[in-house]
Amino acid sequence: MKNSIAQSSDGLKLILGVLLAFIAINAFGGGSYGMMSPKELPKEWLEGSPFSSFFIPSLILFVVVGGSHLIAAFCVLRHRKGAYVTALLAGLVLLVWILVQVAIIGFVSFLQPLMARLAVVVLVLTTQLKSRLN
Repeated sequence: MKNSIAQSSDGLKLILGVLLAFIAINAFGGGSYGMMSPKELPKEWLEGSPFSSFFIPSLILFVVVGGSHLIAAFCVLRHRKGAYVTALLAGLVLLVWILVQVAIIGFVSFLQPLMARLAVVVLVLTTQLKSRLN
């Protein structure tokens, strides 16, 4: 019985780690794209925000969202101490990022609700695995 529980726990850790890595890659891609200030991103989205270009928000997406998820993925997949805290923080960072983004630019992409849902999945999986991630 214990071995079965350990195996299912390992499977959930793998799923969580891969999900965190997927989100990191997505944030790195989106951040890189935004830092290049492509003409396809409407400047009107920034009206009412503290930003005059997409560079700073994209840099935040790249460094903070992408970086936190990359670190969390590494910690979870390598069974590092503090994996629970890093995964929980990464999920919260993504959720806050999406909420602030929608508050500033509104609903403009299917990725916003998708990433919000993935943030919740990260938080639920992390909470489910709490005792096994440290």
